[in-house]
Amino acid sequence: MATSYPVLNDLFIFLNSTITDISIVYSRIPGSGILLKYIKNSHQNDPFRTFLEALLVIFAIIYLFTNKYRTDNKLIDLTPSEVEELVEEWQPEPLVPTITESQRLELEKTPILNGPQGPKVKLVNCKNSLINLASFDFLGLTTNQLIKEKAIQILRKYGVGSCGPPGFYGTIDVHTEFERTISEFLGTEDTILYSQAFSTIGSAIPSFCKRGDIIVADQGCNFAIQKGIQISRSIIRWYKHDDMQDLENVLLKIKNEDIESGRRLTRRFIVTEGIFENSGKIAQLPKLLELKKKFKYRLILDESLSIGTLGKRGAGLTDYYNISPKEIDMIVGSMCTAFCSSGGFCSGSFEITDYQRISGPAYCYSAALPAVLSACATESVRNLDRNPHLPAKILSNTSTFKSNMSNAKYVTIDGCPDSPVFHIRLNENVKANSIEEKEKFLQEIVDEVCFN
Repeated sequence: MATSYPVLNDLFIFLNSTITDISIVYSRIPGSGILLKYIKNSHQNDPFRTFLEALLVIFAIIYLFTNKYRTDNKLIDLTPSEVEELVEEWQPEPLVPTITESQRLELEKTPILNGPQGPKVKLVNCKNSLINLASFDFLGLTTNQLIKEKAIQILRKYGVGSCGPPGFYGTIDVHTEFERTISEFLGTEDTILYSQAFSTIGSAIPSFCKRGDIIVADQGCNFAIQKGIQISRSIIRWYKHDDMQDLENVLLKIKNEDIESGRRLTRRFIVTEGIFENSGKIAQLPKLLELKKKFKYRLILDESLSIGTLGKRGAGLTDYYNISPKEIDMIVGSMCTAFCSSGGFCSGSFEITDYQRISGPAYCYSAALPAVLSACATESVRNLDRNPHLPAKILSNTSTFKSNMSNAKYVTIDGCPDSPVFHIRLNENVKANSIEEKEKFLQEIVDEVCFN
């Protein structure tokens, strides 16, 4: 035992000198002091993190020094005859899958237009002109001669495309002209123009609604609104379709949750449509504004289907209820419906539009709307100003059609009386047990109307 003490003493001296030499060498490495301080603080605050990072370092070292393997070394060498045999046996998969019998019949019955679009169209294999109920061209401006001449004039001057994003060099005079025209028409401070109607609401919502904000939306909102809400990553609460009592209950529940949990105040939005695409109902704007002011929310209103169709001037839901558009934070609309063009817009205060010009995804990262389409939309708005009787004519045509269809034997009409958007559905007189049978019955109705 006495002889073991000198051996241990020598071992301790060796280890001490070795550690001292390593520490001296380590201290000469640039940034070593910062790394050591980081490790000490990290271990003190979270020991498990030190263990995890050590495992990652060990894994990285093992991965770097492990021999790599190659899969091509395991390939089987084939003789030329075997290769030829495999090539002859191989059969490529069809580019288009084989259609079913029901799909084939559906394709054969698909109506094909024979000529330009308009309120009345002609179909292939059909002698008579038919009323086009599948179009959102409420004002019939696709056949307007003045708009056609304006489109040709702008096309010859500016060409086909815009060749650039709006915030860079894509914006030209016809774009700003439309923004001024629609702002004056609606009665708002400013407007921002988007090149795609579908992405307009999907860009306006996430521009202002972020993670932690709260969005209360109608369950019957269209698909574009649903995608915009989803992209925002906000807290989403739904209320029953066009049910103002349920909306008030949802807002009250959120308020109580804030008080109970002490949740910090974030941005709050109510999102709805003017005319609902999925039901044809008209939003109850006076009640929406009452709840908006009561619970301190902002209102985003999608007027894609109500612009040009509702109100004495066709200025949308605010014109229909005789309410100032400045009470609504954001009015979003489409030029693909009544304005026989393409693209979308968002109207509101200067702050609302300016912020979107630097934060709206669909504005910053998309090419600007072609000049010809912007000019067509501007001319459509001006045509509506020159012909204030058009909204009343739409209302009269809608009322006449619904009145004539009220006694239909197999179908019923859904939607508000003043809404030009309505759904034709099968009623209880149709004896069908499955969706396929209902679709077949509807197809028979279409065949009867189109080809007989």
